[in-house]
Amino acid sequence: MAIILYDLVGQDDRRFSSNCCKTRYALAHKGLACETIPTRFTDISAIGDGSFPTIPVIEDGDIRLGDSWEIAAYLEATYPDAPSLFGGAAGVEYARFIAQWNATRIQPLVMTMVVHDIYEQLDPADQPYFWESRTKRLGRPIDQIQEGREDRLPEVQARLEPLRRVVAAQSFLGGESPVYADYLAMAPFIWARRVSPFALLDGDDPVHRWMHRCLDLFGGLLRQDTDYDW
Repeated sequence: MAIILYDLVGQDDRRFSSNCCKTRYALAHKGLACETIPTRFTDISAIGDGSFPTIPVIEDGDIRLGDSWEIAAYLEATYPDAPSLFGGAAGVEYARFIAQWNATRIQPLVMTMVVHDIYEQLDPADQPYFWESRTKRLGRPIDQIQEGREDRLPEVQARLEPLRRVVAAQSFLGGESPVYADYLAMAPFIWARRVSPFALLDGDDPVHRWMHRCLDLFGGLLRQDTDYDW
């Protein structure tokens, strides 16, 4: 039986959630069959008993679980004979560091550069919720937050330097093969390129080449759902 994934959706079946992307990569890495259910922001409260504030959420038989990190840990423990996401206990801690680096240094800055582009890609039923919640979270109306994003691009490039140095020397953060740390670091770029024409990376950047190696994984699973090919 396929694992069910509740996957955030915008207009025209556009799947754009960075957290859902992590889970889709994790399921593919494990070789697990997956059926996605397109889910709007305003549909999340109807999942299961209504206790999940965000997605991804998976259903695996009688198990229902949310949070991309918790899902990855569950898949690793429940399917130990499938390819490992972490490569052992040390790999879990390596991935945990990458998750925190992304959450504190990369994703918040990228959000300021694409937040209004996200809004414009949403189903109209989700737009009022997104506008209100992100304006409250970010402290300004979201149509103002993207202003001057060109001036912030050098800061994005600077914050990517640790990643750049690693993937310039090897194919993935996991070495010759990807691990969950790659999917964590990759997620904000999938998110941005699915909703925005604003390119965060130059074609000659080692991070850009690594991003496209990640996009080629699993038969190009996560190349789709975008009009933008930076």
